[in-house]
Amino acid sequence: MTEPRTETKDFLGLIETDFRIDRGKPFPLGSSLNPKGINFAVFSKHATAVHLVVFAPGETDPIAEFPFDPRFNRTGDIWHCLIAGLDHRVEYGFRVKRSPNDQPEIHRFDDSTILLDPFARAISGRELWGDVVVGKHRPSRPRLRRSLIVNGEFDWEEDQPLNIPMSDTIIYEMHVRGFTRHESSGVRYPGTYRGLIEKIPYLQELGITAVELLPISEFEEGDSDKINPLTGERLLNYWGYSSIGFFAPKSSYASKDNAAVVEFKELVKALHRAGIEVILDVVFNHTAEGNDKGPTHSFRGLDNSIYYLIDPYTGEYANYSGCGNTMNCNHPVVRDLILDCLRYWVTEMHVDGFRFDLASILGRGRDGSVLANPPLLEAIACDPILGNTKLIAEAWDAAGLYQVGSFPSYGRWAEWNASFRDDIRRFIKSESGQVAGLAQRFNGSPDLYTHSGRAPNHSINFVTCHDGFTLKDMVSYNEKHNLANGEDNRDGVNHNHSWNCGWEGSTRITLLESNVEARFDKIDALRIRQMKNAATLLLCSRGVPMLLAGDEFGRTQQGNNNAYCQDNEISWLDWDLLEKNSELFRFFRMLIDFRKRQPALRHDCFHDNDVYPVRLHGVRPDSPDMSFDSRSLAVQFDQKHEGSSIYLAASSYWEPLDFHLPRLDGLRHWYRKLDTSLVSPLDIEEDNNLRRLPNQLSYQLAPRSIAVLIGR
Repeated sequence: MTEPRTETKDFLGLIETDFRIDRGKPFPLGSSLNPKGINFAVFSKHATAVHLVVFAPGETDPIAEFPFDPRFNRTGDIWHCLIAGLDHRVEYGFRVKRSPNDQPEIHRFDDSTILLDPFARAISGRELWGDVVVGKHRPSRPRLRRSLIVNGEFDWEEDQPLNIPMSDTIIYEMHVRGFTRHESSGVRYPGTYRGLIEKIPYLQELGITAVELLPISEFEEGDSDKINPLTGERLLNYWGYSSIGFFAPKSSYASKDNAAVVEFKELVKALHRAGIEVILDVVFNHTAEGNDKGPTHSFRGLDNSIYYLIDPYTGEYANYSGCGNTMNCNHPVVRDLILDCLRYWVTEMHVDGFRFDLASILGRGRDGSVLANPPLLEAIACDPILGNTKLIAEAWDAAGLYQVGSFPSYGRWAEWNASFRDDIRRFIKSESGQVAGLAQRFNGSPDLYTHSGRAPNHSINFVTCHDGFTLKDMVSYNEKHNLANGEDNRDGVNHNHSWNCGWEGSTRITLLESNVEARFDKIDALRIRQMKNAATLLLCSRGVPMLLAGDEFGRTQQGNNNAYCQDNEISWLDWDLLEKNSELFRFFRMLIDFRKRQPALRHDCFHDNDVYPVRLHGVRPDSPDMSFDSRSLAVQFDQKHEGSSIYLAASSYWEPLDFHLPRLDGLRHWYRKLDTSLVSPLDIEEDNNLRRLPNQLSYQLAPRSIAVLIGR
């Protein structure tokens, strides 16, 4: 038994006078409650001394410090102890030392820093969003972050994983804070998990089946030093790709202090009750500790050379993430950490899937090389606890590794299909040479996925996401407008495959001449049509569609295509647009409902086309024009079991085109489901109100339009 460094006394009842310290167990890692007390276990291979430091809630100075005896409280490379008589309300951290440290550039131990537990299920110190900032420029001294002990009690009632088939999934990518932070959201708890719960009826009305949440594990929003030159305000890391603790839900997204774990569970439970799955955007490729000049929160101070990819001689950090450091993901210790974290979110938090940021880094070896058979990716894919969990890779990294279509999948991994995004955007803006690519995207991208033995449902199709233009901005701007980010418009991609339809930005300006006003009305009408075109191509293609929150009612970021630091009206959803652009919302809602009722659009096999065959057409049946100058294509999905057909004609040509329709067998006729050139409510109609075409031989499609016909 070891003795504490401080004298024992009654610290507000948090430590009993007859407390004792026992050996404890090396597993599980982190802090865990058991009938005998609280067990603490932490990994450090290269440390020579580890202390557990205990704090009263909210206090800066520790109330006790317990050194681990390296003979009694260590098993292998795990330091551990069991403390009886310690209240679970305490906060804690670790003080870690190496003596002598003859390689300080490799082993960055600093026993003056209290480190977070990498396995902490909750973290205190940032309960108020953005409290690292005071005024416009001057950073404050916020309360230091500490690890919390979580008992895990929660009444899940009958909650179970929904296990919605991937082919039936419609993903809605969203930011927890930004979804309800705007005053127009009308929720009681804006910017929080509970605020999102209040908006679940809206998600049900829209019809999506899964939300994909931008990072909600604890991150450092205050690690940006940028100033908005337009307002003088200090900018924050709004998106959250700056991890502090992988296991801990973001504390400032809770409506009250130290309630993040419970409130996140309430959110998952409520979404499941509404039939909506929860997919987390997880960031295991790097952390908020940055390069050698960055802060030390946890990993660097516990065992720098294990957790990060570094030069073994100089200690320089590899930077495949573009954020200063790269996690050593295929080291066995780090690999186990990531697996334990994923299992925790699935078993204890009931999440349904994960989207892995810069997932190609997870396939790099301990020397940074690209592995043919990465142990971590295989372990995740084959893990029995994760067997029904959705796995989605962002199949590239910041060092130029691009693996869309070739990401190691083990039959499990889906991918964000950036080729779908680029080909659809180029076609919509009338670039030449895009029809052949469009044909592939309609059919689930067989050019990318058949050779790897995968299926259309491994392709996550998207036209927009958090990174880049919104849908409204994609049809309103030719160039990015990122000056508010404080980087002289250098940040963000320059090639957006966007088209402003004849005017850069908003047309809502003071109008002096009637002919100018008429021109702007035409531009606005064309922009609405182009957004409907993008939605139709997205939701009528095989694969798994993903929508960006707010696109369904014309959200804008004012041309900012890299709003990672904009915690303001640029990023927040303005719910007043829902009423203003109700026509667009209606189109999205009815299009989503249409997809759900058409099995041919959700077919998840490339080779079995007997039931749901696909035919390509041009302006004449069975004669697709794949030439460089072609700007039109038609596709026909036949549904033999249902005795119906779907015919989609797409044109980005600037003149009307007559499409000769394929003949239907029997007594079937063509009916119009939608035409993006028509005004609401004729643009899309209910199935029981479809208009039989007076001309069954051809259909004239207006310029830059898409029509969907149903043969029945």
